[in-house]
Amino acid sequence: MHKNYPGVTINYLDANFPFLDQFPLLPHLSHHDGKKLDLSFQYNDSQTGKMIADVPSLIGYGICEEARAGEVNKSLECKQKGYWQYNLLRDILWQGKKDKFIFDNQKTKDLINGFASDVAIDKIFLEPHLKTRLGLTNDKIRFHGCQAVRHDDHIHVQIK
Repeated sequence: MHKNYPGVTINYLDANFPFLDQFPLLPHLSHHDGKKLDLSFQYNDSQTGKMIADVPSLIGYGICEEARAGEVNKSLECKQKGYWQYNLLRDILWQGKKDKFIFDNQKTKDLINGFASDVAIDKIFLEPHLKTRLGLTNDKIRFHGCQAVRHDDHIHVQIK
């Protein structure tokens, strides 16, 4: 990433920080074994258009790149199926800084493809609408299911 984007910052959100052995930092279900990492998307400042080394929410989660008209909307599908937790962080977190950030399609795509091309990576969770929008084709990039929380506010990377 630094070769293609000098000065880029990659923000990790959770790298298996357990409170107790084998108990993940909530709201995570699977971050208990040292094999998962959450990363923020890449953003630009909405005023200057330049790279920004910050995330749009206090905790890095909950500010989502929503599905657009015509895109698969798993958030709505999961909510309609009764999975109340799927949108929880988006629904409870303040959205006030969202306008200051522009999702950077190309840098985010390059970051994800960099992980996907690594043989040590087993899977990457991302919402289907973003996989399609970014033109990502690697089979390691997949939907995580409605039982978790949404992944259009961060990237989940898992090693083998």
